[in-house]
Amino acid sequence: MPEDSGQERTEKATAKKREEAREKGQVASSKEVSSALIILGALMALAVSGSWSADRIARSMQHFWANSGQMALLPSNIQHLLVKVLMDFFLAVFPVFIAVLVATVVGNVLQVGFMISSEALTPKFSKLNPLTGIKRLLSVRSFAEVLKAIFKIGCLGYVGWLVLRSESESFPVLVQVELIDIAGYLWRVTLKIGFFSLLVMMVLAGMDYGFQRWQYEKDLRMTKQEVKEEMKQTEGDPKIKSRIRSIQMELARRRMMAAVPSATVVITNPTHLAVALQYQSGMTAPKVVAKGAGFVALRIREIAAEHHVPIIENKPVAQALYKAVPLGQSIPVDLYQAVAEILAFVYRMKRS
Repeated sequence: MPEDSGQERTEKATAKKREEAREKGQVASSKEVSSALIILGALMALAVSGSWSADRIARSMQHFWANSGQMALLPSNIQHLLVKVLMDFFLAVFPVFIAVLVATVVGNVLQVGFMISSEALTPKFSKLNPLTGIKRLLSVRSFAEVLKAIFKIGCLGYVGWLVLRSESESFPVLVQVELIDIAGYLWRVTLKIGFFSLLVMMVLAGMDYGFQRWQYEKDLRMTKQEVKEEMKQTEGDPKIKSRIRSIQMELARRRMMAAVPSATVVITNPTHLAVALQYQSGMTAPKVVAKGAGFVALRIREIAAEHHVPIIENKPVAQALYKAVPLGQSIPVDLYQAVAEILAFVYRMKRS
């Protein structure tokens, strides 16, 4: 296991470390997953349009052979014939091309999401160093990639050989059939090879993706000292502090809103301010359980109305409570008389 300053990398990567790695283009992805999706996309395109594509290519070749020996060997004639053949071929393979393109994009998005890393795209002169390149080629990871590629090619080659061997009895008959029938037969064989190749690639992709995830997590591991240093830096980061304060304020606001249904009365300004007071038997004085201005005041009134908490409009008292009494604190003595009158009015309303 790699070491840093004598310490083993035993700690899982922090969110900050993962974000920095992603910005550098370092993500867990498997080429085999993309390859499997490409084969799947190509197979779907062949299944849908393969018969039409094979028929188009066959008819184009028939047209070429039928006319190549009859037309005058003029540059314009040859050019016209070649352009038609190439255009027919392009149209025939176009659905497969589009399917492969879409599968490539989908494969990347499924694995790493939408990601554009400017740092990964920036040219690095260190990559031009021959010694660095040789070290990279001779690394254990490069050797493993070569072995993996050889194994994959061997598996796919064996699958192709098995399919072709199973079809070997049909090959002699092909010389006796029309070109269109040959094209249709080749289309079916291609689908068969593609299907079994897809099964192999799905197994390889699952194994490779699991390995790549494990390798990615292993490479991102941190030492205990690195985690401590990052925590120190994070605590001093103004952006992080601002984010923490924002989260704390949001949590406090939610707790405050949750206390509104238990309030005895909500005093308003009438629309800009709202202060929720709670008074129960045994309390020395009413206390402020929620207060706010603007949108928060509107939300306090809405919650109070939903839970049938009385809402009293009293501009001077609402302003005094909002400015002078912190959340969760009892009202000051100089507001006892005004608040007592409001509470008495509320109790009379409830009795009536």
